[in-house]
Amino acid sequence: MTLQPQRQILVVFPHPDDEAFSSAGTIRLYRNMGVPVTYACLTLGEMGRNLGNPPFATRESLPEIRREELKAACKHMGIEDLRMMGLRDKTVEFEDDEKMVNLVKDLIDELNPSLIITFLPGYAVHPDHEATGRAVVEAVRRMPKEERPTLYTVGFANNTVAEKGEPNIEIDITSVKEDKVKTLQAHASQTAWMIEDYKKRIDEGDNWLDKERFYLFNFED
Repeated sequence: MTLQPQRQILVVFPHPDDEAFSSAGTIRLYRNMGVPVTYACLTLGEMGRNLGNPPFATRESLPEIRREELKAACKHMGIEDLRMMGLRDKTVEFEDDEKMVNLVKDLIDELNPSLIITFLPGYAVHPDHEATGRAVVEAVRRMPKEERPTLYTVGFANNTVAEKGEPNIEIDITSVKEDKVKTLQAHASQTAWMIEDYKKRIDEGDNWLDKERFYLFNFED
């Protein structure tokens, strides 16, 4: 589909690299158009399962490494407004619901985004993903209908297509595919083990990185 004009985009994910896998190409396309993008990353992913391949991080050094990886990833996407929200990895699900909703509301009140990108509640697998998506959806739900931003949501649980159908937003990111790969590479502590496979697939003509897909959230569902 053709990118819809936007005045401001807010991206809300819990972990560094969530954006790389889901929406880095879309973000880069919008930044190329001059659309402001704010990325609110809730944690530093300090409990990430990987320590590099070969390992170059320790449990003690991983938070700072992931902070720097996130900054580098944002450069590849063109994001100049990165907000590190300071929550702890793998504990977002235990945060007070109203605290989470208010965190998102404050960002919306400040930025007045026309589009928000986040996870699709119920179909995002990881508890932190689910808690993030729920908070964003609830914050937007409480807004007057005529003021609500559009929500592009990412769902990838095994039952997503069976229950929700195919994603109804598909964005061709062919022109910025290399930027998406570089964003993935920036998160080396978590992605180094898969990058060579990605590059091989691209070199062999695999077009799996040509598109990013989202579910347009419908509050009538």
